[in-house]
Amino acid sequence: MSKNHVTKRTEDHSDVLRLAVYSDRPELREEVHTTLGSTISPQLPPVELKDFATGPALMRALSNKEIDLCILDGETAPLGGMGLAYQIKSEIEDPPPSLVLLQRRDDAWLATWSRADAVYPLPIDPIELPRAVAGLLLDKS
Repeated sequence: MSKNHVTKRTEDHSDVLRLAVYSDRPELREEVHTTLGSTISPQLPPVELKDFATGPALMRALSNKEIDLCILDGETAPLGGMGLAYQIKSEIEDPPPSLVLLQRRDDAWLATWSRADAVYPLPIDPIELPRAVAGLLLDKS
């Protein structure tokens, strides 16, 4: 991926990184919002979190290049985060990085199949999640 990955998607949004939070659980989406806030690293622009409860809505946003990173709930039904990560990598040209939130550590092996860029075990740690998200964004910039 080019060095322009982050700025390419954000040039029309005042250097704000747009992060998708995909989950059918409002309480998990709120926990991600609370944990990440609007700044996750001094090396990155501010972030804007956009909630998605359905796969098709997120795929439309990705097709329109509106998202810089996806945080996907592995427990969402009917399309879980790992299945959606696989679909994103298969169908979206130059997809943004994806991080799948997993309830069970034993499911981490599925991340290989899903082609997710990272897997994060629940429950959310308020220090580690921002670090993981920032690491993915910095690696791709």
